[in-house]
Amino acid sequence: MTLILALIIVAIIRGLIGGVAGGLLFLLFIGIAVLVADLLYTALRTHRSARHRLLR
Repeated sequence: MTLILALIIVAIIRGLIGGVAGGLLFLLFIGIAVLVADLLYTALRTHRSARHRLLR
């Protein structure tokens, strides 16, 4: 859980720096990619654990 929160914070910080700084637009795209990957991982992990609880 700590890793997920850390990745979300890093993605937000990179997105802010990329959006504010003129020549660092690639940081914005990296931040967006990290955020999307982290949200997908969290959704898959939550879906998998919820399905596992129903089978017990």
